[in-house]
Amino acid sequence: MSSAEVKQALAQPMTWRLPWVVSMNKFVVLGFGLYGIGAVVWLKVLSAWDVSKAYPLVGLGFAVTVLIGMLMGENVTGLRVLGVLLICEGVWLVANS
Repeated sequence: MSSAEVKQALAQPMTWRLPWVVSMNKFVVLGFGLYGIGAVVWLKVLSAWDVSKAYPLVGLGFAVTVLIGMLMGENVTGLRVLGVLLICEGVWLVANS
């Protein structure tokens, strides 16, 4: 998924240009932005909920990641789906305890 400019920079010997090209890539900037938003949301959740209730929600990130991977054409095995279902079951059990 890298842009042509990033692939070209990675194919060259390591120079000072490489970190600049990678860090200025729109997807990298977007990723850092989303990570920052996620951190702020997570802090808000932790300030409102008990950690024992909030932390299992992190497990749902695995399910979302697998779903996005499937939508993008990634090969997802049955064993991986089973693992994600077990994680979701654990989140459900904690939420209902």
